[in-house]
Amino acid sequence: MVKIVIDAMGGDFAPKQQVLGCVDALKKDKDLYLILCGDKEQIEAELAPLQYDKARLEIRHTTQTISMEETPTIAVKTKRDSSLVVAFELLKAGEADGLVSSGSTGAVLTAGILKLGRIKGVSRPGLCPAVPNNRGTATYICDCGANLECKPVNLVHFAIMASAYAQCAGVKNPKVGLLNNGTEDHKGLMLQQETNAILKTVDCINYAGNVEGRELMYGDIDVMVSDGFTGNIATKAVEGCGKAVSAILKREYKRNIFTKICALLSGGVIKNIRKGLDYEAIGGAVFLGLTKAVVKGHGNSKAKGFAACIAQATAAVREDLVGKIKGMLDSVDLDGATAKANEVHQ
Repeated sequence: MVKIVIDAMGGDFAPKQQVLGCVDALKKDKDLYLILCGDKEQIEAELAPLQYDKARLEIRHTTQTISMEETPTIAVKTKRDSSLVVAFELLKAGEADGLVSSGSTGAVLTAGILKLGRIKGVSRPGLCPAVPNNRGTATYICDCGANLECKPVNLVHFAIMASAYAQCAGVKNPKVGLLNNGTEDHKGLMLQQETNAILKTVDCINYAGNVEGRELMYGDIDVMVSDGFTGNIATKAVEGCGKAVSAILKREYKRNIFTKICALLSGGVIKNIRKGLDYEAIGGAVFLGLTKAVVKGHGNSKAKGFAACIAQATAAVREDLVGKIKGMLDSVDLDGATAKANEVHQ
């Protein structure tokens, strides 16, 4: 039985959508147990009309909530009875195997580092979402917003951890690319140039070199490595593009009687396009580098998206993502790789 603890009060539509997502997840996975942290009265009110296995769901009452506007470090340290902090305390104590929250990204990262800590050898944890691509699969990008300023060592660790995550998700020998403004070795700032040189010497990953932004959705790589600032812009642009395409299709098919007839005839194609661009159906972003599985859902996640986040966390536990990351990190002599890269780079 995999136990996942839920921050039921984090997110724009909490706790209603969180509760609906939890019930959906329980129906899909009979070997799943959920602990919902939050206001017991509100959660029970949302659960009342629903059918679910009561033996696999429990509520831990909390009296506080961390909002998106609060300073993460202060909120995590002072709001000890918040749904997020209590959830992390339960995870740390071993009462759960993984955690899911759609709350403040900064608060989740802060609580993760303060309460759980990093895997030994990890310079910084990274946010790694799965982005739908033209192949009908997903491309994993790390980092997408946890670390705005990075050093080469951070990006190397992102590449290793995201490769481990892709492998746990079923990708054999995932192909890794470094997000840059061109594919040539001399392109990019010093951060990209130095990182590219080091990654070429890391044997535990399948590194393909520099890649441009279009490769995120329209390419053959499985993992894209980036600093958090650039990665966040890239993923948000992709989300906006998906919504724009859906809106344009809807508008154009409603233009006149002929386009409406075309819409009826191509309804299946339109549905598949929307499904292929639905990033929420894939889930949220895994916080790679923490000592246990933590998934950060979109702040505006609805039930479907939140259920997908729970499935992500459950899969990370079952596939021993943390153990795989540890093993890959232990196999890398980063000092030696850096020295070798410097010789080549010079």
